[in-house]
Amino acid sequence: MKKRLFIYLLLTAAIPAIMPNKTTAQNDPQLGKAPLRDVIKAMTMEEKAHILTGTGMPEFGGDMAVIGETSLLVPGAAGTTYPLPRLGIPAIVLADGPAGLRISPTREGDKNTYYCTGFPVGMVLASTWNTTLVEEVGKAMGNEVLEYGADVLLAPAMNIHRNPLCGRNFEYYSEDPVVTGKIGASMIKGVQSNGVGVSIKHFAANNQETNRMNNDARISARAMREIYLKGFQIAVKEAQPWTAMSSYNYINGTYTSENKDLLTHILRDEWGFEGLVMTDWFGGSNAVKGVEAGNDLFEPGLPRQYDDLLAAMKSGKLSMDQVDVSVQRVLELVLRSPRFKGYKYSNKPDLAAHAAITRQSAAEGIILLKNTGEALPLPSSVKNIAAFGITSYDFIAGGTGSGDVNKAYTVSLTDGIKNAGYKTSKEVADAYIKYMAAEAAKVKPDDDPIAKFLPKARPDEFIPSAQLLANAVKTNDVAIITIGRISGEFIDRKIERDFNLSENEQGLIAAVCTAFQGAGKKVIVILNSGGVIETASWKLKPDAILLAGQAGQEGGNTVADALAGKINPSGKLTDTYPVNFSDAWSTENFPIGREEKFSMALLGGNNGTVKNEVRNVDYTVYAEDIFVGYRFFDTYKVPVSYPFGYGLSFTSFEYGKANLSENNGEYTVTVEVKNTGKYAGKEVVQLYVAAPSVKYTEKPAKELKAFAKTAELKPGESATVSLKFLKANIASFNTLEQAWITDAGKYKAIIGASSADIKADLPFEITTTEVVEKVHKAF
Repeated sequence: MKKRLFIYLLLTAAIPAIMPNKTTAQNDPQLGKAPLRDVIKAMTMEEKAHILTGTGMPEFGGDMAVIGETSLLVPGAAGTTYPLPRLGIPAIVLADGPAGLRISPTREGDKNTYYCTGFPVGMVLASTWNTTLVEEVGKAMGNEVLEYGADVLLAPAMNIHRNPLCGRNFEYYSEDPVVTGKIGASMIKGVQSNGVGVSIKHFAANNQETNRMNNDARISARAMREIYLKGFQIAVKEAQPWTAMSSYNYINGTYTSENKDLLTHILRDEWGFEGLVMTDWFGGSNAVKGVEAGNDLFEPGLPRQYDDLLAAMKSGKLSMDQVDVSVQRVLELVLRSPRFKGYKYSNKPDLAAHAAITRQSAAEGIILLKNTGEALPLPSSVKNIAAFGITSYDFIAGGTGSGDVNKAYTVSLTDGIKNAGYKTSKEVADAYIKYMAAEAAKVKPDDDPIAKFLPKARPDEFIPSAQLLANAVKTNDVAIITIGRISGEFIDRKIERDFNLSENEQGLIAAVCTAFQGAGKKVIVILNSGGVIETASWKLKPDAILLAGQAGQEGGNTVADALAGKINPSGKLTDTYPVNFSDAWSTENFPIGREEKFSMALLGGNNGTVKNEVRNVDYTVYAEDIFVGYRFFDTYKVPVSYPFGYGLSFTSFEYGKANLSENNGEYTVTVEVKNTGKYAGKEVVQLYVAAPSVKYTEKPAKELKAFAKTAELKPGESATVSLKFLKANIASFNTLEQAWITDAGKYKAIIGASSADIKADLPFEITTTEVVEKVHKAF
């Protein structure tokens, strides 16, 4: 804490010290009172360079990509912009992150606490397929941003789940760009409804953590447009985020913060983005090239970036017109901010109300993968539960790194079960607590400052003794096994004991299933994971499988609600679960097996040049092109464990006859959905389109174009679902023409409960090939 206090004093002393030595004059134009052009004209070159480079993080020199943290204004926030008091320009506060506001929960000499709500991670929110609900989560999250005095939330994170092992998949939404874009747009609308901003990230193609600051993602123009940019495009057009964050990586040899095609021609000229672009923390290898490309703000700001910008301005290498454009964007952001408007934040958001929203949103994101013999919900006769698995006692609320939240509590699964009125086996619990304590004692303290940002190693499972199992069977009505996975920023996941279950985890499932099912009692497996794991080898053993994901601070209560039938799971997978890891095409081009060897290399800063030495580390070839996730599995008929869009319910749904109509290029599909079971529930209706392949443009078997979630339907109740798409939405990107083209031919609108569970095929034909949009040549 003394170090934090020292840093705070250093920073507060440093700001006036490094500001240009120019006193305020009575005739100095003031931001918000004078025209913006006059304020910019009154700035010196030194002041303009400062405005574009933030206030810095003196404890880090920019040679590694650490989590942003400042003691200025809102302690623990990621950073601030640079203030110029003589012109009436305050600093504004930028704060992480995607699962909730990330600030310091305690402050030196202050008895108050500043905890924030740990909401479900992005993957769980996307699994709700409920845009209205996600917007409500965004409203609650944005309220905490506002009431704790921050101005911009560095979220949502919208990269594509290209491969199951990406360390940050938990905070991203999906393998599909339409899900990503629609859910992202809803989150943006919710957060920004509070009068605070967001920063969509990481723009773009930040799909691996290994060597993320130096990796060159080599991607076709078509894959960039159709897969890796499409979600961002939807979010920009539908929600107009205040800011965007350029990513660390290169794309086809150009660093993203220096990529004019990406930041200007596409983001601004084609999509109409009106906001500011900032770097990720310590990104921006060449600040001069960054400004020329359209990257306006360099965070947290480095002395060399300031020096380079100032020298380029003085020499004429960087035109003042370009500088002024970026300065204007920064000032426009400041003008919109609550801090500039003088908002009197309370430091007292309604955390109890937000916890309730967390619980509700997590409930709709839970996915029922299996439910043999109606094992769930638990019958009223169940009173006693034996909870196996270390994660039952150490539930994982979210991932690590900038996507983590300093929350007041996390409800474990066992606490949730008790809160729901069940009793848990003390004998089983004591065995796990003893084992976990012994394993924790073996862990040596790590003084590396980076260690606190990395996922903590979790002990492997142990297989209960025959006696413990026999006693548990005698005294309990049902068994629950929780399998947990933690992942986070800086490091990608592994295959063994991560994607694949460990030998002990397999043994635990087998032993518990044998013991309990042998006595006619059910076994339920809970998956507490922020990413895809292997399920095919063991899924036949338990009676039910519930994918809880990383459901935030109320996770244990949410899962218990599902077990008890207080809520009916209505989530659907936003990723495909392959039979084997190697089945996904992208696994040929992902840094598999390099997690340890290169783990520290990925912390290094950008070196300004692209290397071609180590495949999948220095560079990664996206050989699968557009065939990511279900686009690959469905097109090439590769068997999967669970398909994209899959999810069961305690009830059943019947789809009626579907109808397709067209009006001036807008297509509407309607279908009646009826609850034919005995529980109230919600259903997600998915609309895919199958397009004809043409010369030079191979098409996937089908692509998601729209989706909708019903309101809760009571048994016997029906609802008519209407889904729309435009002719432009079914265009493919033609790299030869550098255009979005809707090809002539025979199409099918496909209604499904998943990408594999097809309810209706509706053929239609487009008679004339149409160029929807001619675009700037890029990538």
